Amino acid sequence: MSTRASNRYDAIILGAGAAGMMCALTAGQRGRKVLLIDHADEPGKKILISGGGRCNFTNLHTPPERYLSANPHFAKSALRRFRPEDFIALVERHQISWHEKTLGQLFCDGPARQIVAMLLEECAKGHVELRLGHGVRELEHADGMYRVSFGDEAAAAPALVIATGGLSIPKMGATGFAYDLARRFGLAVVAPRPALVPLMLGKDETLFQSLSGVSADVVTRCGDVAFREAALFTHKGLSGPAILQISSYWTPGEEIGIDFLPQLGSAWLLEAKRSYPRSALRSVLAHALSARLAEALAERIGLSGELANTPDRMLEQAQRRLSDWRFRPTGTEGFAKAEVTAGGISTDELSSQTMQARNVSGLYAIGEAVDVTGWLGGYNFQWAWASGWAAGHAL
Repeated sequence: MSTRASNRYDAIILGAGAAGMMCALTAGQRGRKVLLIDHADEPGKKILISGGGRCNFTNLHTPPERYLSANPHFAKSALRRFRPEDFIALVERHQISWHEKTLGQLFCDGPARQIVAMLLEECAKGHVELRLGHGVRELEHADGMYRVSFGDEAAAAPALVIATGGLSIPKMGATGFAYDLARRFGLAVVAPRPALVPLMLGKDETLFQSLSGVSADVVTRCGDVAFREAALFTHKGLSGPAILQISSYWTPGEEIGIDFLPQLGSAWLLEAKRSYPRSALRSVLAHALSARLAEALAERIGLSGELANTPDRMLEQAQRRLSDWRFRPTGTEGFAKAEVTAGGISTDELSSQTMQARNVSGLYAIGEAVDVTGWLGGYNFQWAWASGWAAGHAL
């Protein structure tokens, strides 16, 4: 594969998503000659659909412990050097209005396309060359140069950046290309799995299938991890922010626990017996939950009489169950419904300072392709910006 001098670059970046564009604009504005390639026909497709089309572009609170990785310390360097306020400053320079929704989550007031337009404008300032609609046909590495052919073109550079993301949302064009490429260069890959994904329930939970569309403010638990947000019943199982969050920590065969009444005290049901002795459990629950959910929970618990005629011991048992209702999911809805991919290119293979492979000169990996996965709510975009920025400064 030969390349003309005009097709020589300082860096070739594969993937024009959030991380790839951030890396490209950062390196380009530092005077590097950068080529950005993507097989999709437009850049930033996942940006465009994120946050319901408003792009939850970062979170005000992005401590490293809110990221999952085989190496929990790996993300610290990049996240410390490029912070949410740095991206907010960029957004405000482009006069994009935004708002905080809940829990530090920042969204555009207008469409997500504003963020893509901003990144492309910044890439143009760095004279980044963009090639869309052509996947990589060939890739060689010899004599310190990476040679890439795509479409009817070929290019070469001493640096190659893998920014092609993970397996989540294949209908948007997601593939395992990043992992195949990493393995080709001898880099280990932590088994990819769906994260921030709805969970499915088996036939033993058929009682709850009638609740499709019902939501509640709950606390979900898996092991030592807990989240308080909304859970949503679906025709397949459970979804909503609380479930998506806990799904990243769930492994097949494990149970998850749900506290349906986190806002009530530890003895609320005994107190209700004293205050409303003629009431049934169903009607008491309906004061705090939707009528449909209250009815389903009461039916499953099996206490139908008046509270006054129910022994305290049975009420205590019911209260404990409501505060830690156990579900054993049969699986997840898979990469098709997962917002991100957990696992990926092993952080053991990369420098946390530069994102460069330790044993392959000039090879970098950033963003979702790497084994770093954030919580729901802008954390994964912040990792994309931070890891892209780190690599862009190293190129």
